[in-house]
Amino acid sequence: MAKPNSGALSRRSVEALPVTERETLFWDRELSGFGVRVYPSGSKVYLVQTRSGGTSRRVTIGRHGLLTADQARRKAAQIIADIKAGNEPSHSTASRLDAGPTVAEVAERYMREHVAVRCKPTTARMCRHTLDRYLLPTMGSLSLGAIGRERVASLHYSLHVTPVMANKVLDLLSRLFIMADAWGIAPEGGNPCRFIKKYKETPRERFLSEAEFQRLGQVLDAVEAEGKVHPSAVAAFRLLMLTGCRRNEILTLRWEDVDLDAGELRLRDAKTGARSVALSPPARRVLATLPHLPDNPWVITGTKPGARFSNLNNAWVVIRARARLDDVRIHDLRHSFASRALALGESLPMIGKLLGHRKVQTTARYAHLARDSVKASAARIAESLRVDMAANSSPSARR
Repeated sequence: MAKPNSGALSRRSVEALPVTERETLFWDRELSGFGVRVYPSGSKVYLVQTRSGGTSRRVTIGRHGLLTADQARRKAAQIIADIKAGNEPSHSTASRLDAGPTVAEVAERYMREHVAVRCKPTTARMCRHTLDRYLLPTMGSLSLGAIGRERVASLHYSLHVTPVMANKVLDLLSRLFIMADAWGIAPEGGNPCRFIKKYKETPRERFLSEAEFQRLGQVLDAVEAEGKVHPSAVAAFRLLMLTGCRRNEILTLRWEDVDLDAGELRLRDAKTGARSVALSPPARRVLATLPHLPDNPWVITGTKPGARFSNLNNAWVVIRARARLDDVRIHDLRHSFASRALALGESLPMIGKLLGHRKVQTTARYAHLARDSVKASAARIAESLRVDMAANSSPSARR
């Protein structure tokens, strides 16, 4: 949207221009074609628009604050003269580097208008952590136009020791450029992140064996009896093992979500949306032993009145060390649930339903385990047939 200005653009008049929810242009009354674009983020960028040979040209000059109105006006006059003479403005590429909103400005708008509205709290916390820890300290003060392929590649490489985090930082920066483009405030150069090849991520798969499950169960019984670990943490680990649920699905479970008679949990706000979790008899027995505290809606209660238990990490360090499972993460209990289901002959679609996967590709990560189960089944069937065939054959064929 373009609006006329009441007079010449000056430092005072530009700083007084209103910031709205939409990008707005204000034109200078003294130099035709000289104006300032006001972004919803509050950034104000000088530009010039003129015609040459029947074609309209618009060139960005630079950001208000880095340039004064008088400096921008002199540059605008030179650009207009260059264009009308058929020459390419010599400074236009460099000026675009200072144009547009900063990374910090786009990031805050992204957190406010997208993450806070569309994402779950865990996602919001991860985005906030990634911004504060990796992006804003290195790029926060830079305009989007100043971030080229080389700068993005340098940031990505600086995190190559942790390839998963390096790729997450790249994804988040890319999303900022994508959202800036959707809001109409992206630089002309486009999204430089699309040229950067991500590091290969090796999926970490750790499945507990039958003997390891036995040790873990014995340790849970022992630490509970000795009072070494909070009873709520012990109950949470047992439920994670017996249901295959995600950590937060158990930690945020309310009693109103539990139906012991129907034998199910009704998760209203799981990672992939509302879903039901079937409760086995062992899981029901764990839930039946947990106290219903007055004025506390949570199943896994915390140490403070009305609070839930929120951090299992410290308890897990104690338990896994005692069970000699030092390389096992809490999330591996969920993987192990899927592994055991496959070993017992459950299909991948059923595993996906049990785990609450929305996409079949997510469950497909266990496909190699399914192949192992198929091979084992084929071997058992073949051996059974061999015995039957040998029963009616000559003694030499039986050998």
